[in-house]
Amino acid sequence: MKKGEFGLIDFIKSHTTVPEGMMGIGDDCAIIKGDVNDTIFSTDMLLEGVHFLRTKASPEDVGWKSAAVNLSDIAAMGGEPTATFLSIALPSDAQGEWAERFVEGYAEISRLYGVPLLGGDTTSSLRDIAINVGVMGSCERGKALLRSGAKVGDTIFVTGTLGDSGAGLKALLADLDNSREEVSYVVSRHLRPTPRIEEGLALSRTGLVGAMMDISDGIASDLGHILRASGVGAEVELQSLPISPALEHICQCEGWDKYTLATAAGEDYELLLTAPEEVAEMVDFPLHPIGKIVEGKAEIRWLKEGKEIEFNTKGFTHF
Repeated sequence: MKKGEFGLIDFIKSHTTVPEGMMGIGDDCAIIKGDVNDTIFSTDMLLEGVHFLRTKASPEDVGWKSAAVNLSDIAAMGGEPTATFLSIALPSDAQGEWAERFVEGYAEISRLYGVPLLGGDTTSSLRDIAINVGVMGSCERGKALLRSGAKVGDTIFVTGTLGDSGAGLKALLADLDNSREEVSYVVSRHLRPTPRIEEGLALSRTGLVGAMMDISDGIASDLGHILRASGVGAEVELQSLPISPALEHICQCEGWDKYTLATAAGEDYELLLTAPEEVAEMVDFPLHPIGKIVEGKAEIRWLKEGKEIEFNTKGFTHF
């Protein structure tokens, strides 16, 4: 077996048989085909010390984020979320007030998007908190947006600014003053991401999107998933990456590299998609073009002012 996260995923896939009418490992959600609508399902795990720190995030924030990152998977397929399932393992010091506040945060975002919690499991943990959320959604039959549809000539778009969440994490770990407006903004983007559900539905309705996924590990990693699934290459112009004023300011003050954060920090949960350039005129929210799909190896060529540069960055990996 190849080492690392994706080696394990490939090994699991090689030992899995997917029945007819279903699509399994390889996209943001599994698909179970129906007569009118398809059911889409995904699951994500968050571990204390890996995905969150109790000393840096409130229980409400952890509850919000646990649901948000799963709802984002449904958005990535152009679907509408219908239900979630929550399983949580709690050490003894988190089984009272912490757990209740966590549920309040989880319920807050669930109400916001009208998605009921239908079940799950609870158990004890010897030390750290472990959270697993499953999410169900629905989309028109055969219309789920996959990673494998990118075409040569497509424009690469993102739905919002990149790097804010990664800067928020750095700010938390560095104990930067949260009363600073730019610090407060990036920290909020890290602790309470926004799943782009309405944007995903609108993009699906255009009928023009070739490939789409959400940005959980940074475009340096996530765009690579699209390229490998589609058998194409990409050119990305660094100066076209949408950078928030807050990120610009905090990077200038702290000496951080905005391009590394924008491409590799991850957890922005914006949508990353490929489509003809006219798709931007068909939706009522901004789409930011950052590059083009090209022929060649499934790899990213990084450009600055139109010239190829050496930019050795990798997105987040879980192993």
